[in-house]
Amino acid sequence: MSVMLLAVCMGVYYWFCRLRFGYTFSSMLLQPVVIGVFVGLLTGNMSDAMKIGAGLQLVYLGVTSTPGGNVPSDPALAGCIAIPLGVMAGMTPEVAIALAIPFGVLGVFVDQLRRSTNAIWVHMADRYAEKADVKGIMRAAFLYPALMGFLIRFPIVFAIDYFGVAAVEELIAVLPEWLMHSFEIMGGILPALGFAITLTVIGKKNLIPFFIIGFFAVMYLNLGTMAVAIFATCVALLLNLFQLKDEEVA
Repeated sequence: MSVMLLAVCMGVYYWFCRLRFGYTFSSMLLQPVVIGVFVGLLTGNMSDAMKIGAGLQLVYLGVTSTPGGNVPSDPALAGCIAIPLGVMAGMTPEVAIALAIPFGVLGVFVDQLRRSTNAIWVHMADRYAEKADVKGIMRAAFLYPALMGFLIRFPIVFAIDYFGVAAVEELIAVLPEWLMHSFEIMGGILPALGFAITLTVIGKKNLIPFFIIGFFAVMYLNLGTMAVAIFATCVALLLNLFQLKDEEVA
């Protein structure tokens, strides 16, 4: 696939996953691991795309809330830029992850710009409501914000993905080895940091033993993570069943 076509596809993907047409569906699409699948299908390099996407997913694993409606970081913009750039430029996953973090912060400002423009459509919908124009209200609620979102979001991803591949390749070629190694170290720490943040969110004292059991099952019993996940799901269902029975008895 050409770089231009890849840049177009990633720009459209970023715009579409941020449309919020159904929060559950769009929340799935904006996750880096899902973006990795999309990039892997486009480039034919599913292995590298998933390595970068999965590592980047761990970084944003602890981002579970948006205080005050504000987005602390944008995993979708980070993924739509860092994953294709990492695959096309042949970066290691660690370097690509370290590169993604500033783009995630940039996504916050993009989202604030989009929210600011939405005020225009709210007042427009009010004027349509005064005239009982239902179609006008629907256009102000869905069509116009979507078109404005495209004008805001698409050019950023397209420009960086299109011009960034050659620039990143040239940058990697001139960067000293010690600096590249520093990026790899930072990229290796960031997923661990994201996982640690997640533990602080779900790390209730009564759940810590289950985490320790799962960790030692993977490390010392040589069980695959999928097998541990299936066993953990069964244990959770059994505990829930026993709890329901206790409540019925009480």
